[in-house]
Amino acid sequence: MAKLAIAVGAAMTAAALVPVPAHARQATGACSMTLGTVTVQGDHKFRTIRATSPVQAGTPSVGPKALFPVDQVRLASSVGWEPDPPSGMAKSGYVRIVNDLYRFRYVTDLSTGQLDPESYVKTRIGGGWIHQTYFEQSQGRTYALEGNVITRWTDWRNKATYSGFSAVKTMTLISQTRTYDTFLANTRGGALYTIRIPSSGAPVVKKVRTSTWQTFETLIAERCGTQSTLLLAIDKDTRNAYLYAVSHANGTATVIKGLGKVGDQLVAPEDKVYFRYFPGSPESDVLLYGE
Repeated sequence: MAKLAIAVGAAMTAAALVPVPAHARQATGACSMTLGTVTVQGDHKFRTIRATSPVQAGTPSVGPKALFPVDQVRLASSVGWEPDPPSGMAKSGYVRIVNDLYRFRYVTDLSTGQLDPESYVKTRIGGGWIHQTYFEQSQGRTYALEGNVITRWTDWRNKATYSGFSAVKTMTLISQTRTYDTFLANTRGGALYTIRIPSSGAPVVKKVRTSTWQTFETLIAERCGTQSTLLLAIDKDTRNAYLYAVSHANGTATVIKGLGKVGDQLVAPEDKVYFRYFPGSPESDVLLYGE
């Protein structure tokens, strides 16, 4: 399988930011994303980030509270939302609690934001989730990074493994199609790659940059326009986050524009893990298409 080399050298270049069609998380004239967080207290927290100049981060909304045990969530997938008539909003995703993986779903009232306690369901998928450093869901497929291996499950039945990824520090999903998913990954040596995982066959790995990306423990991507990506890179050690506009991925020809630092308070001490928050209903039509 393709192995990620660690190299040094190239600087990032500039790009124009392409506006995305209007939807629930779109600011007029600028792309946006909603950053989700599981806090140390087990709360959900959400904050909208807009690609304006300077970058704007909205006031965080905390809740529901105490969804998960205190200080036990280790990983979180993206969380999708969809209407739950007549007056609710359903949210669902996955979390790893210590060594167990769970799928969850809950409904909040649209007018009050309060959790409907009877709606909250947390289902254990399985145990032995000890060494995974990344987990994500995409259209019935789920992915995990453990050591040098990326594992994909299709509807939790068909399993495929791909080795050769020991250099990867973290990843983020940037493209979703019927025949492949693509991730953007940084390495411990500072390089940036795309990893396309097709429905059959070997992954296709392309180098995007050779240096400067090693400090980020978390990458969160959102669609911007028809083919571009809004990328949030988080350095938890320094509690800094930076926003980038990324053109449709095309190896080293990919254009990346740094949009700036995202406020001093975005990365808070109580933040445990981060995730993408997105419209998850089939009618939303906001699949990622960054490569």
